[in-house]
Amino acid sequence: MSDKILEIEDLSIAFTVSGKTSTAVHGSTFDIKKGETVALVGESGSGKSISALSVLKLLPAAASYPSGKILFKGQNILEASEDELRKVRGNDITMIFQEPMTSLNPLHTIEKQIAEILELHKGMTGKAARKRVIELLTQVGIRDPETRLNAYPHQMSGGQRQRVMIAMALANEPELLIADEPTTALDVTVQAQILELLKELQEKNGLSMLFITHDLGIVRRIADRCCVMQHGHIVEQGETEKIFIKPQHEYTKHLLSAEPKGSPPDSDETSPVVLEAKDMKVWFPIKKGLMRRTVDHVKAVDGIDLVLREGQTLGVVGESGSGKTTLGMALTRLISSQGEIAFVGKDINQYSFKQMRGLRDQMQVVFQDPYGSLSPRMSVGEIIAEGLTIHNKELNRNQRDEMVVNALQETGLDPETRHRYPHEFSGGQRQRIAIARAIVLEPKFIMLDEPTSALDMSVQAQVVDLLRDLQKRRNLAYMFISHDLKVVKALANEVIVMRLGKVVEQGSSKQIFENPQTDYTKALMAAAFDIKTK
Repeated sequence: MSDKILEIEDLSIAFTVSGKTSTAVHGSTFDIKKGETVALVGESGSGKSISALSVLKLLPAAASYPSGKILFKGQNILEASEDELRKVRGNDITMIFQEPMTSLNPLHTIEKQIAEILELHKGMTGKAARKRVIELLTQVGIRDPETRLNAYPHQMSGGQRQRVMIAMALANEPELLIADEPTTALDVTVQAQILELLKELQEKNGLSMLFITHDLGIVRRIADRCCVMQHGHIVEQGETEKIFIKPQHEYTKHLLSAEPKGSPPDSDETSPVVLEAKDMKVWFPIKKGLMRRTVDHVKAVDGIDLVLREGQTLGVVGESGSGKTTLGMALTRLISSQGEIAFVGKDINQYSFKQMRGLRDQMQVVFQDPYGSLSPRMSVGEIIAEGLTIHNKELNRNQRDEMVVNALQETGLDPETRHRYPHEFSGGQRQRIAIARAIVLEPKFIMLDEPTSALDMSVQAQVVDLLRDLQKRRNLAYMFISHDLKVVKALANEVIVMRLGKVVEQGSSKQIFENPQTDYTKALMAAAFDIKTK
């Protein structure tokens, strides 16, 4: 009997929309042995996720399979009936998705969601189901699982939610686990914990795993073999270590060299100060009782000092919930805070919304998710020009259009694309549009909130190069918020390490990265760079 649990043979996947058919995957062939991890690697749009969804036949009705077979323990999934598929899904093959918050039901408790799987597939209810739920939560490393049974997804951290998703996937002791970018949205330390957990569970349960990612460092840490996908083709496959040591295909070489490179400009203590904060605090009240009295505070930002100069980048790092984004929102006066904030010499902490409006063109923000921050109903030209119509009312339509064209050219986009809409662009292009919207107003300061975390590795490197180039040409001051230390290392002169609202370490980028002083900073460094070096 074959030791291969999954065999993909000459698989092609096509989609028919409005009478037009396009092929997304072309003749893919690979297999997974029992107890083995195989990674599908490639950039967005390469065909990784639709290949994985095909294993469970979860693609929409528009999908078809012009050629190929998907054999699970000898059974062709593509020819299976709905009843046969129902027995395979959740029992023999399970899947973990990229974003647990959208995969978990916000209206149901954690216990109900895991127990539902046990009842559906094993007929397990009541005390037996609760006992199994607690076992599963313990297995995936949820502390005090009895106290978390009645928790809802929004009451758990990103790492805890992903652990719950893994518990749900393992509930029926499957033979094959498909993990679709399960660590992309997580902090580096949580990412390392989840990868370690998956390896432990695999060894303990004899799981086979199909791991989908665009991060080659993760592949090196977890996969026995990997398949590199580009434009729907598997261009290279083999043992992971061999591919890393001696890649054969040009695309594989491109992916391996795609990490953000270069160094930030040298710190210049003589540069004018753009932004300064002293003893900055953002405390959110905790109210209880019938009279809703304040009994305590969540100290999201607690007594922080910082200085940011022209042409310099301040990197702010830390795990989710450390206060990074709250700090950035307070500095740009998008939320209120206590303490002193001086912007180009003006004390702005007591400014009203109306007073701040006069400074908005000088203080810009680029958000994490460009798709969510760009209006789907406006063309790219309208999106970029919107700030000009508010802050530069003296400009006529032609002058505004000229500035939009210049901003698009400066961010590496074709000016003709200004007539198109955000959904017509890739993630990297949308982030360039968001950057163009910020720079068109010629600001002095830009707050960049995780601007590369949702992007492929090669696109990340391009955006970092773009930001560095814009900073040099425009003498911009950046505040760069990220949990990706590789990107921070490439951009930031100064670094603040935050934990639970406080600064645990602060200094030059060289000092923080080469000689971290606190255990927390050392743990962040180990999690970020071990993934790339193991």
